[in-house]
Amino acid sequence: MKKISAVALLLGSFCFGQQNAEIEKPVRNLFSGMKNADAELLKSVFSDTAILQTIAGDGVKTESIDDFIHSVSKTEKEALDERITIEAIHKDGNLASVFTPYTFYFRGKFSHCGANSFQLVKQRNGEWKIQYLIDTRRKDQCKEIK
Repeated sequence: MKKISAVALLLGSFCFGQQNAEIEKPVRNLFSGMKNADAELLKSVFSDTAILQTIAGDGVKTESIDDFIHSVSKTEKEALDERITIEAIHKDGNLASVFTPYTFYFRGKFSHCGANSFQLVKQRNGEWKIQYLIDTRRKDQCKEIK
């Protein structure tokens, strides 16, 4: 009985790890696309109706996904380096939430830090896409993420 329980636990951990890897993929591809100024990769991570927002000092600002991709694709490779730590992933059916503190570097120099909150949806083809992304930005009390 102990062997069966151990095997079930191992298989459950493997399956859960696989689910998380699939949920993390568009998040990690977003930052890879930013770092490489890769417009096609950036387009591939967002759903068709995605929303991008930032919490600023004077409220919440919404940015067009197309404008974001256009802006990022105009930078030189390696200029944008957002280093994240995935702190939490929650999933219920075709909805997932990912929380990632980050530090952001521009051309190798620290710019700001904060946290990203992602809402992802699983598409009909089984692929996870970013539906909603909101972040905070600050320059103080930052913990460097390697």
